[in-house]
Amino acid sequence: MSLNRPDLAIIQQWVKPNSRVLDLGCGEGELLNYLKTHKQTHGYGLEIDADKITACIAKGVNVIEQNLDDGLSNFQDQSYDLVVMTQALQALRRPDLMLEEMLRVGKECIVTFPNFAYWRCRLYLSLKGEMPVSKSLPHTWYNTPNIHLSTFRDFEQLCRSRNFHILDRAVGNSEHETHWATQIWPNLFGEVAIYRVSR
Repeated sequence: MSLNRPDLAIIQQWVKPNSRVLDLGCGEGELLNYLKTHKQTHGYGLEIDADKITACIAKGVNVIEQNLDDGLSNFQDQSYDLVVMTQALQALRRPDLMLEEMLRVGKECIVTFPNFAYWRCRLYLSLKGEMPVSKSLPHTWYNTPNIHLSTFRDFEQLCRSRNFHILDRAVGNSEHETHWATQIWPNLFGEVAIYRVSR
């Protein structure tokens, strides 16, 4: 069994064996299923889409139907080693509060999101005068689920303001492939990023 998404392949490298993992917006449970099989992790996924919940159940993945905007008040402090949220932070009403909640419930968290400061987004906006549409931001402004677009620099400033520690960062293109330019100027040449954060 292998992971089809490159971001999940990177994330699984940061997960310790036998960890307790909570996956927010877990989709069809691909990551949790892989971690359970290869790293003997234990945990739950939270998902709102009924078809994706059915897919999780078919894989034997523990899943709870829950809207992330409702918070994580049903989970105790530090009840998980790791809380993961891929490509959903920008779609929440209050991403800052969710980050706080993730680090209340888990010892560490991993988040992924697109970079609005990516050079192609900047160029698209400056030349066309329209909100950018790209592989990592595929929706038009009026039907996008993304309500809080940000940059890597914005996220890092939020972490500093809350005294969160960035433990790891992987920056790349929409396929999470790195390039020398993403290492030197991540906020300009990085299209998407994965951050591992703790208090």
